[in-house]
Amino acid sequence: MGVLLATVVGCQSLRQSMLAADYPPAFVDGFEAGCNSGRAAAGPLGGFEKAVTRYQAEPLYAQGWDDGFRQCEQAQHVDQWQVRRDDDRRDREWRHHVDQAMAKALNR
Repeated sequence: MGVLLATVVGCQSLRQSMLAADYPPAFVDGFEAGCNSGRAAAGPLGGFEKAVTRYQAEPLYAQGWDDGFRQCEQAQHVDQWQVRRDDDRRDREWRHHVDQAMAKALNR
């Protein structure tokens, strides 16, 4: 039961959207905790939210946690890659501007 929830509809929270889409509450609980953990794991400090006893006892919670972790960790990596790519583009543009200004100054 994989789920890809990239957008939140209107002002609804992710939780409300998932529940409105008839995902079981245990799955939604797990997805939220896994997603928070996935975001944290991809960051500099890391950290996990997992109700271990519940994870071991409730298959829907475990499935939600695993799906949420995987999706949000991947999304965090994509976001970080996008930021680096944008920084590289800005650096190239700045270098081009400096090179053009230098060439203009030398031709005077």
